[in-house]
Amino acid sequence: MSEPVLITSRENVLLKELRKLSTDNTAYRKAGRYWVEGDHLCSAALLRGLQPAVLVVSESFWPMAPVEYARAAIKIVVIPDVMFRELSGLESPAKVGFVLELPQDIALQPRVATVILDRVQDAGNVGSILRSAGAFGFRQVLALKGTAALWSPKVLRAGMGAHFGLQLIEGLELADMDTLAVPLVVTSSHQGELVQTLDLPHPCAWAMGHEGQGVSSELMARASVFVRIGQPGGEESLNVAAAAAICLHASSLKLA
Repeated sequence: MSEPVLITSRENVLLKELRKLSTDNTAYRKAGRYWVEGDHLCSAALLRGLQPAVLVVSESFWPMAPVEYARAAIKIVVIPDVMFRELSGLESPAKVGFVLELPQDIALQPRVATVILDRVQDAGNVGSILRSAGAFGFRQVLALKGTAALWSPKVLRAGMGAHFGLQLIEGLELADMDTLAVPLVVTSSHQGELVQTLDLPHPCAWAMGHEGQGVSSELMARASVFVRIGQPGGEESLNVAAAAAICLHASSLKLA
């Protein structure tokens, strides 16, 4: 276990990087690593076998920090509580966080159960869809350009640890979908069978579209299966994250 380093200067290089990672949605792309905060996300990362590059704890929390956090981390940094609050994206700062290395050289797998995010822009929706993907056996998530940054702090918090069990690829073009060798399934309000009655293919790739515009016409043209979600209550449409949960659950029944 490495010895903890106390940092008290706001001008410290690591602290400046942490401030960017915790507040800038795309800073992780340049840094090659990302920030997670709180016991839940830190524990979830360790359960998936990830090794934190840096464990960051507040001074008040350090005496109570789980020993497994300290053992796993390559570097341990202790900072004053007031400085940790400046890093935190939470109303009640958790006083502990990890800096983790961003996965590198992830190749698209053509024949696995996949979720495609087509310009889904709300971080909460994206994180919720990632949770559903992980829960229902979809291990690959492909994000087309225009989708919220997958490793941004808000998406990480909404994902509740789902990131660590998924293969995530972002910034893709529509042409990248050509390599998928599984049927593309989309929801539509005006065509297709009800999702609860359709014999869904498995594996398949579910496309989830923009909150207002839905799946693009170009991606829709590639679909081989169309489904409808029955709404006997008469609502005009469902939130994309709710729709994803319903659809991915329906697919997961093929695995039961």
